[in-house]
Amino acid sequence: MQEWGISNDKIVTVITDNGSNMVAAFKHSTQEEEDASSDDQEESPRGESDSEEEIEDHRYQNVEMDMERMPCVVHTLQLVVHMLNKEASVKRILDKAQSIVKLFRKSSVATQKILDKCGLIVVNDCPTRWSSTYYMIARLLKVKDPLCEIANEMGWDNLLSSEWQKLTSLHELILPFAKHTQTLQSDTMSMSLIVPALLDLHSHLTDFEENTNHRDFATLARKMKVNLNQRFAWVLDPSDEKFSPLVAAAFFLNPTVCDTP
Repeated sequence: MQEWGISNDKIVTVITDNGSNMVAAFKHSTQEEEDASSDDQEESPRGESDSEEEIEDHRYQNVEMDMERMPCVVHTLQLVVHMLNKEASVKRILDKAQSIVKLFRKSSVATQKILDKCGLIVVNDCPTRWSSTYYMIARLLKVKDPLCEIANEMGWDNLLSSEWQKLTSLHELILPFAKHTQTLQSDTMSMSLIVPALLDLHSHLTDFEENTNHRDFATLARKMKVNLNQRFAWVLDPSDEKFSPLVAAAFFLNPTVCDTP
């Protein structure tokens, strides 16, 4: 900012990921330091480690940044989605699906066979890319029939019918997260879309919990909804001490997403 001649009064907010180094860079009080040490020490965006980013840069030791920080909404959504890995029954299915994907990707024979049959190959679940679990599941479901046929020919273990059904439900659960991630990571008018996205996800999780036939998935949806409300209290709860009216203002000022005259 000093180098480019940008004054503080021209900065409305600063958006960063939830890495502890980023949180620490914009602390305003002892309370925020305590919060950062407990709640905000999340993995950095796309799952990358903070270790390299946390190396101290002595050039900025004496620079005071009195600016408001806004956590990256898309990164925070990914932290909600990562709750999939905290439910044992869900993680078992994901682990098995990942094993099948690895078998196909390691075998040039299997890859060529599935490519010949449907013109597609399986997609790996890469923890350093947003929505990668969704894309892996979506592709598996799309190539299910040729994949099962080839796995049988190769003598490989495959998902059971009940597990394919659960994978379909899992796809349904995280599909809206992938869609909103795609929209919110754009550079144009994304802030005004945050409130509609969060309300839509909250409604989706409620409906999913009530309508799914899998009790463990209903539990997961309920936990994800609680986690969503906690992580985005600064957007959705005016009584929250960190509440920022900026997101709501952006929503109301965009006539394409707000019906209010």
